Amino acid sequence: MIIRENGRAFVRHDEVARFRLTGQDVRVERRPGEIVTLVRRPGDVEIVTYVDESGRLLRRVRRTRDGREFVLIDNRMRGPAGVEIFVSLPPPRIVIPRDEYIVEMEYAPRERIFAALEAPPIEPIERAYTLDEVRFSPALRDRMRRVDLNTITFEFGSWQVAPDQIPLLANIAEAINQVVGRNPNEVFLIEGHTDAVGNDVDNLSLSDRRAESVAVILTQNFQVPPENLTTQGYGAQQLKVQTPGPSRENRRVTIRRITPLLTGSSQ
Repeated sequence: MIIRENGRAFVRHDEVARFRLTGQDVRVERRPGEIVTLVRRPGDVEIVTYVDESGRLLRRVRRTRDGREFVLIDNRMRGPAGVEIFVSLPPPRIVIPRDEYIVEMEYAPRERIFAALEAPPIEPIERAYTLDEVRFSPALRDRMRRVDLNTITFEFGSWQVAPDQIPLLANIAEAINQVVGRNPNEVFLIEGHTDAVGNDVDNLSLSDRRAESVAVILTQNFQVPPENLTTQGYGAQQLKVQTPGPSRENRRVTIRRITPLLTGSSQ
């Protein structure tokens, strides 16, 4: 679904569909004003996702066998309805080497990938933000380091990952699993991008599917827990190579840890 608000367009999708694609045990309950999806995970753990009637994600929690709940994502609005989800912040000050701030998976040693996905924010985080604020505020997301999966590129108009590229995701999957193993409440954002060819609506949809394709592979092939991933497509809004023409480098996916942004933590 393409949403237009305050002169901006963005894509919203049903993340529960990804749980079904990865073969999870999914149960859906309709309640007044919301739809609740329960996913059974190993160890008698349930992942409970709440969305409103329009499909907007409200919350995702992990419920243990003793009934305790741990919040993974809280996306409930913290102000009046219709409040702007874009957070205006100055760009962060980058004082670390660029290859540690933006890690190119093709060239980076395994240790640098791991470090980027467990590093704290590069600037203090003032408060806890909603997922939508994180998704749609570039300067906020840029407080966290990122890994560019430049070994995974897409054919023009496609969101399919070529079979020979799937093994190249092993290091990123191992890094995510290591971080989640230490803290099962971690959340990683997978961002999809396109080149500048085509219209904005098609590119938003295409980039969102690219992010979802990588998320599904990480779960199906490398056992990354799906509840610790969230995805978002940005179309051609954030070109890596500034060209209006076709560019394989722009048809890409990026991953970053966003837990500190959701919790307001400095770690």
